[in-house]
Parts: sequence; structure tokens; C-alpha cells
Amino acid sequence: MKKENKKFFESEEEFLAFDFKSKAKIIDDHMVEVVAPDGEVFFVMAQIGIYISEETRHYQLHLVEWIFDKNFSDDKEKMTDNIWRDLLLNGVTFKGMSSGDRQGQRTRIGKKIRQIREEKGIEAKDIAKLANIDAANLSRIEQGKYSVGLDILSRIAFVLGCQIDIVPNQM
Repeated sequence: MKKENKKFFESEEEFLAFDFKSKAKIIDDHMVEVVAPDGEVFFVMAQIGIYISEETRHYQLHLVEWIFDKNFSDDKEKMTDNIWRDLLLNGVTFKGMSSGDRQGQRTRIGKKIRQIREEKGIEAKDIAKLANIDAANLSRIEQGKYSVGLDILSRIAFVLGCQIDIVPNQM
């Protein structure tokens, strides 16, 4: 076990017995699914499934869970950057990682906010001021780079003269 792990755990047995909030499982020889503490699903292209030893697979999956818990954040861009770094530093052989399953929704919603704002001819700084949010955060929301809560989303929608609704996915 790397020195960094030992700051939190006295032994490898204690580390392996710990129940992390993130949950990792092998999908196939080259893919691991990780469910982060907030329920967002990430895929890590890692060859954990090729290990013959069940003990090695278990240790590697637990290491991935620890890394996801350690770096969990609402700022998904920063979180995923830190996860990449820690996977490398802790010896997890991986080739890539998805941005999470909610990134598409953030991007879609952000584009829609920008589209409505531009159609109404309103500057982003004015929307931010009326919605009582930071203009930089509104920019990140419009770019799909910021996970926004329902309260802020409701304030933005109200300022734009819109409402939030739950609608079926378009197939």
C-alpha cells in the first residue's frame, strides 16, 4: 500500500475492510464502473478484470473506491482531474475515464439557458445579478461545467420567464 493510504489506515487489512461510499465493480476485462457518493456513474478503462488473483482485483477495486471518495466534489472537472492524478500515483493501470453520466444533462441544460437568454437579448451578467448568483458560475452553468442545484436553477428559470418541468426524454 502506498504511503498516502497509510495516513488514513493502519494496515492493509483495515483498508480492505473499510466500506467506502463510492462503489466500483468490474464490467469486463478492461472496464470498471464506479458509482460516486452522489449516485453519478463513471467508467474507468482499467484492466482490473484481467488479474487472475481475486485478492488483487478486490484490492484494486477498493483502491479506486478510496480515490473516488477522497476526491469527491461538486466541481466535477476538478474532481475528475484529481482522480486521474491519484489513479496514476497509486499504481492503478488505466487508460481513460468517462466524465460521468450527468455531464450530458448539464451540457444540455446549460445550452438551453444560454439559448433562451440570448433569444431574450439579456446579458449573462444581468441574469446572474437578478438570480443572485456569481456571473462566473452562470458562465460555467451555461458551458455544462457546473453542477447546479434546483434552487439556483429555479432562480435562473424565473429570471428568464420560464419554469422547470419534468418531461419525458425524446427518443
